[in-house]
Amino acid sequence: MAQLWGGRFTKDTDRLVYNFNASISFDQKFFHQDVEGSIAHVVMLEKQGILTLEEKDAIIKGLTSIREDVDSGKLEITDEYEDIHSFVEANLIERIGDAGKKLHTGRSRNDQVALDMRLYTRDEVMAVDELLKELLTVLLDIMKENTETYMPGFTHLQKAQPITLAHHMSAYFEMFRRDRSRMNDIFNRMNYSPLGSGALAGTTYPLDRDYTASLLGFEGPTLNSMDSVSDRDYIIEFLSALSTIMMHLSRFCEEIIIWNSNEYQFVEIDDAYSTGSSIMPQKKNPDIAELVRGKTGRVYGALMSILTTMKGIPLAYNKDMQEDKELTFDAIDTVKGCLALFTGMVRTMKFNKEIMADSAMNGFTNATDAADYLVNHGVPFRDAHSIIGKLVLTCIEKDKAIHEMSMEELKEISDVFEADIYDAVSLKTCVEKRLTIGAPGPDAMKKVIALCESYLKE
Repeated sequence: MAQLWGGRFTKDTDRLVYNFNASISFDQKFFHQDVEGSIAHVVMLEKQGILTLEEKDAIIKGLTSIREDVDSGKLEITDEYEDIHSFVEANLIERIGDAGKKLHTGRSRNDQVALDMRLYTRDEVMAVDELLKELLTVLLDIMKENTETYMPGFTHLQKAQPITLAHHMSAYFEMFRRDRSRMNDIFNRMNYSPLGSGALAGTTYPLDRDYTASLLGFEGPTLNSMDSVSDRDYIIEFLSALSTIMMHLSRFCEEIIIWNSNEYQFVEIDDAYSTGSSIMPQKKNPDIAELVRGKTGRVYGALMSILTTMKGIPLAYNKDMQEDKELTFDAIDTVKGCLALFTGMVRTMKFNKEIMADSAMNGFTNATDAADYLVNHGVPFRDAHSIIGKLVLTCIEKDKAIHEMSMEELKEISDVFEADIYDAVSLKTCVEKRLTIGAPGPDAMKKVIALCESYLKE
């Protein structure tokens, strides 16, 4: 059992206790960050005269060789070691001798693991941001191609007003754009280095924390050593943002599942992102959309877990904080996988444009425009609302859409109706009249699309 401590103890740790305490099974995930942080640490130690140039070079050469051997598969990370720090240091000492024992000078496992987790999380924030950008690119392509693809807009899952597919996709573009904004906020807030904070009270060695922060791409060092080793706010923020991403994906998936149903038939999911039934040969199931929707709860669980873990921990470091890793790693992998698969599914999905337009026309989505028509012909809005309500009821009784009613039938409802009502309630007119920024009219949408293009180029 390779451990970094032991002088104080007179007998070995019980094997069950050791296994329960060990973190090597999951913290090996930030092996590269551990090596990166260690290299920056020894470069600083030599600069400060704490290590000789020869010792620094030997340590860096040893750390680099360990990294290369792990990457090539020549060296395996095993549970012989308590954690990834023990693995790296033990192998370093084995390779370069006593110089390797100086790696940990001026450093504690507390600030070391805080650094590793921060470096790892920072990398993953950027990785998620790139996946979001790719999804936004796919959505923008759909928007550009569908500024005149008419479909019903919904409230309460009831057909409400006519919109376009571009407008509908634009709503999700805005959601995922906000998700990217959260990635940027998290990155900026967390981008400070805890290295050099020691166990909780700094160190007596003349470390240059600004220098190591610079070497590792941080804005600067953290300003309180106790907070540095016990801060997990950035993980909570990241998991919260990941939960929001999953909520957005789940909402989108729910709509795709509905649109894919026999009753709607708005979309056809590509075979590569669907599965069949073991007994019903006609089935083509939207499994990817359903799995993304299902995995949302898994990510929520990670957020609730870390919030619960952190709520009663006194300053500074406590072993409870080891619980920040497994569920965080799982949540990150889950979100990245969901984003990649969802993007592929949407990119290859086919839209049944005629069915969508027919659904909008036959669902009285133009009823509001019919009421506006009456208002524009001098009828008070409240009266117009009542007249169109009666018109819809009559249409339902006759199994007709508004545009299918004859002029005689319309006149029976109100004498105000004239022949121009048919143009007023056409999907094209209903949509094109909505010109305010953010509305579905093609001119308004083209302005939004231009802004979205500029955003993605930034």
